[in-house]
Amino acid sequence: MTQDAFLQALSANGLIDDATAKRLTRDAIVSGDSIETIIAKRRLVDDAKIAEMKSAALKVPYKPVAAGDVDQKALALIPEETARTYGVIPISLGDNLLVVGMLNPDDMKAQDAVKFIARQNHLNLGVYLIAYGDWEAVLRKYSPYRAEIERAVRSVSGDGSESAQRVVKLEAAEGSEDAPIIKIVADTFREAVLSRASDIHIEPEQHAVRVRFRNDGDLHQVAELPVALAQPIVSRVKVISNLKIDETRIPQDGRFRAKISDRDVDFRVATFPTPMGEKVAIRVLDPTTGLKSFDNLPLRYGNLEIVKEGLEKPYGMVLVTGPTGSGKTTTLYAFLQRLNTEEVNIVSLEDPVEYFVQGVNQSQVRPEIGYDFASGLRQILRQDPDIIMVGEIRDNETAGLAVQAALTGHIVLSTLHTNNAAGVIPRLIDMKVEPFLLPVSLNLIIAQRLVGTLCPDCKQQEAPAADLAAAIERSLAGIKPEIAAKYPKPYKVWRAKGCPTCKGKGILGRTAIFEVFRMTPALAQVIETGATVQKIVSEAKAQGMITLRQDGVMKSLDGVTSIEEILRETEEA
Repeated sequence: MTQDAFLQALSANGLIDDATAKRLTRDAIVSGDSIETIIAKRRLVDDAKIAEMKSAALKVPYKPVAAGDVDQKALALIPEETARTYGVIPISLGDNLLVVGMLNPDDMKAQDAVKFIARQNHLNLGVYLIAYGDWEAVLRKYSPYRAEIERAVRSVSGDGSESAQRVVKLEAAEGSEDAPIIKIVADTFREAVLSRASDIHIEPEQHAVRVRFRNDGDLHQVAELPVALAQPIVSRVKVISNLKIDETRIPQDGRFRAKISDRDVDFRVATFPTPMGEKVAIRVLDPTTGLKSFDNLPLRYGNLEIVKEGLEKPYGMVLVTGPTGSGKTTTLYAFLQRLNTEEVNIVSLEDPVEYFVQGVNQSQVRPEIGYDFASGLRQILRQDPDIIMVGEIRDNETAGLAVQAALTGHIVLSTLHTNNAAGVIPRLIDMKVEPFLLPVSLNLIIAQRLVGTLCPDCKQQEAPAADLAAAIERSLAGIKPEIAAKYPKPYKVWRAKGCPTCKGKGILGRTAIFEVFRMTPALAQVIETGATVQKIVSEAKAQGMITLRQDGVMKSLDGVTSIEEILRETEEA
């Protein structure tokens, strides 16, 4: 399937619009990547939908593939280099038949490669078309992290039982001694990316160095290394992060980029001195997992239409609120990607810049030299912007400048720390924004939280306990009847007991729950007469706003998340 035919098929199936098609064509020419690769890296379209579309066009059956089901014997038949080069993975081997999955089954070179492997092993060949994400997941099975780490550790420290007294010797070591350290660090970064970890923690302790990854919001240990390796590993991380190796008394911040599995991943590094040595926390900024397209945001029912209308207005503020780690920045980036066209100038102020978005002029604030959100916002207005993104409204001055920018014909996207959407207006007033300016400058308020997504392979439906059923009924009582009708009694909830796919946790990834609140004449009247949280909540109910708890309860009834987590993470309205 040619690139032009692929784009036409995407458009014909309603998966992309004309503006996105033009941008993809331009980006493919600039980057040299295929359009499908760019779409997959940016998560613009669900890869299963693309696979189904290609299957229909090429008349090749599509098969979803779970990495855990791939036959290890089949994996040994197709070298990793072949799998990466030709977009092919083994699926199963048995009864003299090798079944493979291909990203592009119409690629003649890829066909020749798998036919050669089948002939060489005297096997018949079966071919399915597969999704890009499934191909990537199976590729991870070629590089077992723990075995690589163990081999590297053994080559440095024999049986791995060296004591802390060897630190000085390892610090002074040169030449061949460096290679295993470099490999340990490189394999740690690679495994973090492939396991979709958001953070890496390298923590020196009295008798060992603990390596932990944060997956789905929780930390878990992936390796325990000899304490003798603490300083060499930290030094290696500091070298590639361009930090001072000889400065161990104060925290340092750095950043670097690495190419892992054919994609560029940024790592944000922060060191922290402890009595046992320097601890290192590394944020993994993988655009394929951290960036979402607007269409992939889990906005449902009326929320989706309200947000679309808010973003289409020519000026005004859109504020996203929630606690630290609730996915606010991910939501803002999704909004930016929807608004990002050649016709507009988008400028952002961030602390720090988490993901680099092509077409957006991004700037990182540096308060230590006087370049903070407030001063940066003044400079942005001299850059002829159409759309401004401010990472966070932290102080009165930034709040006032953001409101003024919205009043002077700009779309302003930003975040704020409040518990819910209703708390945003009192918070802005508390930050010395004149109440009469809010109705004309504020378009949309979005509150959100992140909750665990149930593993699709082990989740099961069951009847809730009486207290849970009562809590569900109370939550659904306040929503519109046409939405409540989608969830009839008796209610059914979902639980996941754990399986190999989710490593026994029952959770596989996280999803967001939202509440969306818009400016209306009635809300403007509330602000003019004295905005209290109680009055704003009453107006929100009059608007038919779906609260965080209601959105979460409905998602739990749909099998997306667990009802217990929703009740734990949200408040009853």
